[in-house]
Amino acid sequence: MTDLHRLSIRELSEGLKQAQFSSRELTEHYLKRIAKIDAKVKSYVTVTAEQALVEADAADAVIKSGNAHALAGIPLAHKDIFCTQGIKTTAGSKMLDNFISPYDATVVAKAKAAGLVTLGKVNMDEFAMGSTSESSYFGATGNPWALDHVPGGSSGGSAAAVAADLAPIATGTDTGGSIRQPASFCGLTGLKPTYGRVSRFGMIAYASSLDQGGPMARSAEDCAYLMNVIAGHDAKDSTSVDKEVDDYVANLNGTAVKALRIGIPKQYFNVAGLDADVKARVEESLKKLEEMGATLVEIDLNMTEAYVPTYYLIAPAEASSNLSRYDGVRYGYRCENPKDILDLYKRSRSEGFGAEVQRRILIGTYALSAGYYDAYYVKAQKVRRLIQQDFLKAFENVDVIAAPSAPTTAYKIGANLSPTEMYLGDIYTLAVNLAGLPAINAPVGFDKDNLPVGLQLIGNYWSESQLLSIVHQYQQNTDWHTKRAAIAEESA
Repeated sequence: MTDLHRLSIRELSEGLKQAQFSSRELTEHYLKRIAKIDAKVKSYVTVTAEQALVEADAADAVIKSGNAHALAGIPLAHKDIFCTQGIKTTAGSKMLDNFISPYDATVVAKAKAAGLVTLGKVNMDEFAMGSTSESSYFGATGNPWALDHVPGGSSGGSAAAVAADLAPIATGTDTGGSIRQPASFCGLTGLKPTYGRVSRFGMIAYASSLDQGGPMARSAEDCAYLMNVIAGHDAKDSTSVDKEVDDYVANLNGTAVKALRIGIPKQYFNVAGLDADVKARVEESLKKLEEMGATLVEIDLNMTEAYVPTYYLIAPAEASSNLSRYDGVRYGYRCENPKDILDLYKRSRSEGFGAEVQRRILIGTYALSAGYYDAYYVKAQKVRRLIQQDFLKAFENVDVIAAPSAPTTAYKIGANLSPTEMYLGDIYTLAVNLAGLPAINAPVGFDKDNLPVGLQLIGNYWSESQLLSIVHQYQQNTDWHTKRAAIAEESA
């Protein structure tokens, strides 16, 4: 019973069904680990211990009846961007530090319906704006592989919680790489689904045409189990697509790697900031896939230089619009003793939002302002279409496209990168969101400092099953996904 955190989702599911342990015992095991270890990692904003045990007892009763979902009784952590009824939902911001949602996000509701047990809400960059999780109002989260390094962002708390074995799986969101980059930094598997595959209802909005929820776990198999729960059409989300959902677990061996054509964009491997160790590990993983029968095909993605400027016009413009609702009137932070309505608006927003959020609101408001709307925002949308067409042309000749998930491994907390340096770190992930494509990160080794390196595979629309299957088969032939940070080996 001391090593339950080392079991995969499939092993946990089988163990619960065979009564080798109960959901209460499993949940208590994780709560003990959180109580002992998370003071070092700081991945959780809110731990819902009492509620978790109530949910675990309910799951145990359903499991005994023999009608339980495969994931009934298994704990998970939710990124603190998903609304949870009766539990604080902060989006990592002072603005929502006192916000208790009156309803559940669809992702949360689906997890509850399947009998999953919520351990709590995990840390993130404020309003999902950042790549380090340092912009959180609640302080920085540490990377379990090196606690003085960042776990990535914005889903850094989700990545750190799973990498430290403080949750077996977690939900994340990805607006420009916020599942894939922290998965890369923390040695995990993380899937960003096709836009519209997972409901955004109840997911606090950053950039509505880019945001997408997805799973973070140790393996592709574990991600597939959670995708089976959270994917699907939702009438409450107007951008949710009414399309049949695959059985991601059943399809884990459904893609023949021997017939696979993997596109290698030459522009991606000549980026100035690409770390030599990252490049080497990614190339080694591609060689392994080649040994497994895949064919590597060099391709051109000519719009690469447009990714960062296009994204950093569109995303802040949408953020400016979405975050205008935080005005100190209806909910969220409200300044003390405002002189008048204008003072209320100005001080509530100035005091409630952090520096990075304010920066993006200002950039977005400028891009949407009269006289600049056509020059910046409309032009960025036109370039966005060209980026999408660039990918679709590539997919005429290849099945998936390979790239690093990030140009570097995790950097130190407090590295004080300039906004430009931080934005350029998203070079490999942004285009996937601009085009609405699915992509996955898989751990493929370590750099000279023993920090994880990730391979990104980008698929055509609705190819989540294919991506999970490729990574699953890669993980049957390698053991990078089984490696654990020293802190994860600590006992509770």
